[in-house]
Amino acid sequence: METGIPEGTGSLEEQPVWRGLPPGLLRMRRLLLAVWTVVATLAAGLLPGLLAGPPWAVWALLPLAVAGWGWVLLGRNWRSWRYAERADDLLISRGVLWREETVVPYGRMQLVEVTSGPVERYFGLAGVQLHTAAAATDAKIPGLEPGEAERLRDRLTELGEARSAGL
Repeated sequence: METGIPEGTGSLEEQPVWRGLPPGLLRMRRLLLAVWTVVATLAAGLLPGLLAGPPWAVWALLPLAVAGWGWVLLGRNWRSWRYAERADDLLISRGVLWREETVVPYGRMQLVEVTSGPVERYFGLAGVQLHTAAAATDAKIPGLEPGEAERLRDRLTELGEARSAGL
């Protein structure tokens, strides 16, 4: 019988259900890029234009070109972030050129916190920070909606306590 699962990868229950980040994170990052591009464009175009003459104002195109490239890269980076809750661990995957996948066993989690800076709060976003015994495996999921961040924190804390590894 055809199950749609590649041979040798296990049952349907073992396949992680991946969740992406909400589009609010991409909107926030792109707005910040636009604000800083305006500042950089004014600095790169206005100052040389006033001090050295109008032909030097062409330097204002450089920040605009970099911002256009950054706009595309922000979208690719946002799409690369995802996370999945499995029975025994949390998977976090990110990266475009250098793919990074972090596996955090629930029993090794020491602290799960929800963080939200002033800009994130303005956009209605929060991040979940995971701390483990090994500093190298600390992980973060940025840009979640606050309700989802709190749900994830509560679930991870509950699963961590149930599967505590005696730390």
